[in-house]
Amino acid sequence: MLARKCVKITLFIIGCALPSFGQSNFTSKTIGVGVVVADIDRSVDFYVNGIGMVKTGSFTINEDFGKRSGLTNGVATNVTILKLENSPEATDWKLMSFNKNGSHPKPTYIQDDTGMQYITIQVKALQPIIDRLKQMKVNFLGSTPTPLNAKAHFVFVQDPDGNFIELIGPLQ
Repeated sequence: MLARKCVKITLFIIGCALPSFGQSNFTSKTIGVGVVVADIDRSVDFYVNGIGMVKTGSFTINEDFGKRSGLTNGVATNVTILKLENSPEATDWKLMSFNKNGSHPKPTYIQDDTGMQYITIQVKALQPIIDRLKQMKVNFLGSTPTPLNAKAHFVFVQDPDGNFIELIGPLQ
């Protein structure tokens, strides 16, 4: 009787632990992020020429699919796919525009709104990105770059639509 109870408890513990041993219902380790922007050209310029992302593709959401899927109320849009590098393992940063400004005010700080407020990008060297963003007249927030530790600095900026971008890495 005691042995049977121990077996049941052991099976229960193993059953509870299985999901933490790499069992997953996901087909990818990354999350694709869709970002609605006011001006697609301005945003692509910021992310490609400022941050250093690469354009890896694009696709169209037509009126019918937009309505059937619930993405839009029947409005078509083009989606531009950017990545940190052109590889299947890199996250999709999908930009789309409906050629209008957002209906909420541009946040000054991350606590000003709810929802996705910032992304973090780990970089090999911050200085080239800092130089490009300064050339584009992008405002740096706070006292950035600011040291995090002996090997890494932190830079905080906003994209043209107010989404916060934190960049972390060594200066050189």
